[in-house]
Amino acid sequence: MGPARLVIVAMSAVAVLGLLVVGVFALVNSTEAESLPVPVTSTPTPTPAETEAEVPTLEIICAADRCPVFVRVPGGDILTDQDLGPGQRVRHYEPELEVVLDDAGTVQVLENGKERPPGKAGERDSFEVSRAQDPPS
Repeated sequence: MGPARLVIVAMSAVAVLGLLVVGVFALVNSTEAESLPVPVTSTPTPTPAETEAEVPTLEIICAADRCPVFVRVPGGDILTDQDLGPGQRVRHYEPELEVVLDDAGTVQVLENGKERPPGKAGERDSFEVSRAQDPPS
């Protein structure tokens, strides 16, 4: 083999290694981005008809750095069990809900669109919320 061929083989090997490094780097970065938590702004997402026709049964808005919130269907599924961040909110449209707030003074709570009296800072609060009945037509 002549020197020109050796240079071409060496350059090809360096190019292949470079492509492998770039590919591995891109793969690692894409999997890291997918594993980052995404803030929750509403749970569950209402259909367009629900959004226009209904007010949420419950809406909780965080007014502090950390707002521990727990919401479930009575005796059933857990809908929210997380710490909300400043300005984050959750909305639920289920007919009945059980709510536990670890620090009732850190959140604003709306029941059927009406503000619930604020809780005391540092105190745990638990309560139930039911869907407002629409008046008969």
